[in-house]
Amino acid sequence: MQVRTTLIGRKQVLSNSGIASILVVLIALITGGEDKCLDSKESGLVTALIGGVIGHYSCCNGDTWSSELGILSKSEPRIITTFKRVRKGTNGGVTIDGLLAAAAAGCSIGLAFVLIGFLTTQCASDVFWRQLLVIPLATAAGLCGSLIDSLLGATVQYSGYCSVRKKVVGVDGPTVRRISGMNILDNNGVNVVSIFLTSLLTALVCTCIF
Repeated sequence: MQVRTTLIGRKQVLSNSGIASILVVLIALITGGEDKCLDSKESGLVTALIGGVIGHYSCCNGDTWSSELGILSKSEPRIITTFKRVRKGTNGGVTIDGLLAAAAAGCSIGLAFVLIGFLTTQCASDVFWRQLLVIPLATAAGLCGSLIDSLLGATVQYSGYCSVRKKVVGVDGPTVRRISGMNILDNNGVNVVSIFLTSLLTALVCTCIF
């Protein structure tokens, strides 16, 4: 049991940090470890890579905050595909509180990037102050990542209600009544796809606005 728990934990860590780890290594190799501002005129590649990292952590943080805080919402979640009410814990179920939490989570990543960047980077004044755009961008990335995660959860991740355990489960069985989704991806798979798409979108936006 302990070995299985350890393996599951490692899989979760890898799925939630693998993409950003690769991007960070690439940034370090290209810049020689020097902190850089987002500036496509200097390097579109570095700007895209940093944008990907911002998108990655905004998505991860958004997913965590929306799940942990959204479940405390007094309102019933609605599944994102049809907006029908579903049980709490159903993959793809969203609430206004959860979406606001996801946006706030992304905003916190943007604030952290800007505040630390102001202390560690040296850029031209116009480039320097444009870094503030990371805050609304990361806020949008946190919300977008949560929406992508919910959409995938509602369509390609199985949710069912177990009449014996009296709870929503992610695996089909004789005592489980299907709520939504197909059994294509598990939670880790959904996380990887949503993180990848959010990182890619954020990277593209960064090359356009910086």
